[in-house]
Amino acid sequence: MLIPSIDLMGGRIVQLVHGEDLALGFDDLDYWIDRFAAYPLVQLIDLDAAKRQGNNRGLMERILHRLPCQVGGGIRSSEDARALLSMGAERVIFGSSLFAANAASEQNDAARGPSSSGLVRRQFAEDLASTLGANTLVFSVDTKNGNVAVRGWREQIALRPQDAMRELEPFCGAFLYTHVDTEGTMQGFPMEIARTLRQQTQRQLIVAGGIRNQSEIDELEAIHVDAVAGMAIYTGAMQT
Repeated sequence: MLIPSIDLMGGRIVQLVHGEDLALGFDDLDYWIDRFAAYPLVQLIDLDAAKRQGNNRGLMERILHRLPCQVGGGIRSSEDARALLSMGAERVIFGSSLFAANAASEQNDAARGPSSSGLVRRQFAEDLASTLGANTLVFSVDTKNGNVAVRGWREQIALRPQDAMRELEPFCGAFLYTHVDTEGTMQGFPMEIARTLRQQTQRQLIVAGGIRNQSEIDELEAIHVDAVAGMAIYTGAMQT
């Protein structure tokens, strides 16, 4: 399944390379909403909230009234998630808040709960599942140079994605994996990683980062992996 991505920054739809460099920007929100109206699911990300530089809550609410979306960006608590679900989000995406970014100095924090790595906030994840229901939760496990990336992909922790997924498996309905090294480049998603991660979890697996054409979507679908695409759609390389 192809899941189109709407990334918001500064009140516009944007596409970034490696999560940092602005490549494309669009002001015509209604045009893209209409383009994506036939899809069963759209991914809506507030990049400003993810980077802790404000938010685009008004635009998100407008989109959620018209499209079925899983929503992410700066969601750090069950209260944040509940507010987005009440606005019409189908599911909410948790990312950085699942991990201890300063793990070297925080590994003994009892509030984190038992974790084989010391880097995953298992108790937090369990509480989210208990409060919101696992089926409403998408856990984002993104990597940069092979390690989990957090805080708008600006920091990394010494944790492999498959190890993170193993610890978080009981508490979510789906995993989202973004390969930041190829994000926004249309260089292709590394299929060997998709195969490795598919073997790791029984949850829905969604991948992103470098998707460039329909043949990749088909190859991923053959191994029961869904794909998020942004740059390929907005540049016209992939038709919607």
